[in-house]
Amino acid sequence: MSQPASPAVLTVRDLRKSFTLHTIDGRTVTSLHGVDLEVGRGEHVALAGPSGAGKSSFLRCVHRSYLPDSGSIVLHTDDGPVELTDLGDREMARLRGRELGYVSQFLAAPPRTAPLEVVAAAARRRGMTGSDARAAAAASLQRLALDEALWDVDCSVLSGGERQRVNIAAGTVHPPRLLLLDEPVSALDPANRERALDLIDSLTASGVAVLAVFHDLGAMHRLATRVVRFADGRIAQIGTASDVLGVAA
Repeated sequence: MSQPASPAVLTVRDLRKSFTLHTIDGRTVTSLHGVDLEVGRGEHVALAGPSGAGKSSFLRCVHRSYLPDSGSIVLHTDDGPVELTDLGDREMARLRGRELGYVSQFLAAPPRTAPLEVVAAAARRRGMTGSDARAAAAASLQRLALDEALWDVDCSVLSGGERQRVNIAAGTVHPPRLLLLDEPVSALDPANRERALDLIDSLTASGVAVLAVFHDLGAMHRLATRVVRFADGRIAQIGTASDVLGVAA
């Protein structure tokens, strides 16, 4: 297993996950077959591979959206290592708020909540106080060029690209220890894609560990310190973007 060059933020050992297809014929499909991986401070580890290879299942197990069948997922915090598979749901929710950022392809905002409040709430969960949280939220939305006129409108009226920028701002504000990304720029136009990638790049430069799923080869070449290629629920290859993906076009 390839090791990170910096102290580990995340250590995964022998991770296994399967699903039972109740709506088809009850068969069991194995998504992850004993995966080992570490992600270090300031690293950007990109997960590559075809659909169904296990990338998103791995990411969701780390986030604990999925509970793995077996294996170990350890987050190394200031208070010591925490085994995520042992935490109850409430403890995991609190830890997510403080230590993890998660950006999926879709914004999950409470009803009748405005962008500034969504992002400020994320900052508060990471330890900021009221006025500081709102200031950090405003700076994040400005950096991603969300029109200030939209900051106090219901998120449900925003376009897909606008909602995604709110999602990225909430995932990255007052940067967490570990940032999980699942196709974070898929809904963005070229100019906003560049802003988002610049933001993600700046976070790893300041020590945030990033674990990301991209289908965008250009983004992986630009950001990844290591690329992990999944195949059939296993890690097939780990190396630089050029080693794993070939030379960028």
